[in-house]
Amino acid sequence: MGKTNLLDAVYYLSFCKSHANTPDSQIIRNGQEMCVIEGKYDYDGHEEDIFCGIRTGQHKQFRRNKKEYQKLSEHIGLLPLVMVSPADHILIQGGSEERRRFLDIIISQQDKTYLAALIQYNKALMQRNTMLRNQSYDDALYESIELILERNGLLIHDRRQKLITDLIPVFNRFYQIICNSTEVVGLKYVSQLDRDDFEERMSNSREHDRILGFTSVGAHKDDLEMTLDDRLIRRVGSEGQNKTFLISLKLAQFDFLEKHGQTTPILLFDDIFDKLDAARVEQIIELVSQGHFKQIFITDTNRKHLDQILTPTGGNFALFQVNNGEVKTMEGTL
Repeated sequence: MGKTNLLDAVYYLSFCKSHANTPDSQIIRNGQEMCVIEGKYDYDGHEEDIFCGIRTGQHKQFRRNKKEYQKLSEHIGLLPLVMVSPADHILIQGGSEERRRFLDIIISQQDKTYLAALIQYNKALMQRNTMLRNQSYDDALYESIELILERNGLLIHDRRQKLITDLIPVFNRFYQIICNSTEVVGLKYVSQLDRDDFEERMSNSREHDRILGFTSVGAHKDDLEMTLDDRLIRRVGSEGQNKTFLISLKLAQFDFLEKHGQTTPILLFDDIFDKLDAARVEQIIELVSQGHFKQIFITDTNRKHLDQILTPTGGNFALFQVNNGEVKTMEGTL
């Protein structure tokens, strides 16, 4: 009906892209030339107007209070946001790229230096991969690109490692509260940069990488091991444990951004309570009903379920119904 699309629009205004990585060309409705996403935010006592215009075949426009950004990266972090959705299962079951992306999204929202290093690293990585595919033997150019990769890769590695150290105790606390157990959850950052000299390792891999056609060494190969009682959760976790693991991790992400970001994040819950027992749902709602969580969006398909979730909190809330993409306020809910 469009509930997830509504949350995705809120997400888009924070990250300049879709949570589902939907191409901009597919966001525009068939037969239309453009679409607009606009949000007005009460931002620490003043209003921020964020506008995004997307036209077919053109660069999208992003404006803050009618002033267009020169670079979209300038906007990242202004509106910190955490989204919890069924798609999060890919963090456990998917490849390392998904877990690196998760770390990058957190750090980039509160650390401009990190975001700049990540952008520079990825550009240099693309250049080196192009040279490898073209069978280039220009050692001087390789060395200059590898210097960029080393400098930025080491910064990326250090910031990711620090984030994980900060997340683990809060992550464990949330997990044990939600499931009322003493199970211990863990995160371990696995990186080639822990073992060897980056510059030497990359230089030595050059000939091998030419055969492969891509760069086999660097921060873009890092991974995040997710454990439950020191065992990989993707191997031992039940459906309920996996879901509790991911929700607890996202709440730890929220806690980190609240402490280190520009302002309190927005929290989005997209249809996450299915297959969770009543006790866990109650604990989650009790946690997020605490004052420091501020504004939260929750989607669910069951009105009765929502009433059971929200009424005991005693907090202010409004209910909206989405029908064929049209959002209407439900009577008697404000």
